[in-house]
Amino acid sequence: MKKILVAEDTESNYLLLSIILRKEYEVYRAHDGQEAIEKFESCRPDMILMDIKMPVMDGLEATRRIRLKGGTLPIIALTANAYDSDREKAYLAGCNNYMAKPVMAAKLREMIHSYLG
Repeated sequence: MKKILVAEDTESNYLLLSIILRKEYEVYRAHDGQEAIEKFESCRPDMILMDIKMPVMDGLEATRRIRLKGGTLPIIALTANAYDSDREKAYLAGCNNYMAKPVMAAKLREMIHSYLG
């Protein structure tokens, strides 16, 4: 079973993503960007769903550091901000794709399947 790391500090958002994903994937959680880097190294996920605004270290910085460590896995930025400038920042940080919150289950599954098959 493929592994997805969900980097999300808000409990309700994580629970929603977990419910959407857990039938098809092993789901791991990081509460902030620093923990996302640690879980990337320890769990070796196949994909990361990365919240942008988190405590300790934001998702963009965590993505940059994961890329510096040689991480080539797909990283999808999740954010409440749907501005073009936010999308651009996510791509520049190394995210492969971008999805605005609230996340629509069917659209998220479709995006994940496009990367993981």
